[in-house]
Amino acid sequence: MTDLPQARAAKEHLRDRLRDRDGVVGVGIARSSGGYCVTVNVADAAAAGQVPSDVDGVEVRIAVVGGITAQA
Repeated sequence: MTDLPQARAAKEHLRDRLRDRDGVVGVGIARSSGGYCVTVNVADAAAAGQVPSDVDGVEVRIAVVGGITAQA
């Protein structure tokens, strides 16, 4: 079971690893059956292939959400 502090640390670690990767549009935390997990939003399936399935023992979930653009 992953607690919130573990998930936060894993999120920061993964965010640093993915910072310069094209297609990664967001990194967050969500509840899971095992406590918490890290979520990664990507623009397409090619970007999803760059994301590991876990980091520091914390589950990583990937969501293909498309590109993110600002709207007025």
